[in-house]
Amino acid sequence: MAVLLREAIGGSLRRARTARRRTLREVSRRARVSLGYLSEIERGRKEPSSELLAAICEALDISLPDLVASAAEDMAAAMRLQMIVPIGQRHADLRIAGAANPLVSPQPSAPLAPSAPVARVSAAA
Repeated sequence: MAVLLREAIGGSLRRARTARRRTLREVSRRARVSLGYLSEIERGRKEPSSELLAAICEALDISLPDLVASAAEDMAAAMRLQMIVPIGQRHADLRIAGAANPLVSPQPSAPLAPSAPVARVSAAA
């Protein structure tokens, strides 16, 4: 399952807050948002408006573009981890996807014609 943007933003906010050794209470006061709502944002349960994100970033002394870039990096890392699948699973997914694709023929392709035998060269001196 993909990481949601609100979860990535919340994680980035929490990391920024804890790196600056600020409490939820301090940030909520400076950003003028309730402590409970800020906590919900950090846990990725609520999706804040851009105005609220700007206020929280200001309270944390970080720029909004830096926050968004951090969230994007988190999402990209999560996507890379999801692309690592067990051996054989990707092949099974491709077969299932091929069967569901109406442009792909369900009939197996004709076998290739056997190639001409390769002449062996002896190593005579």
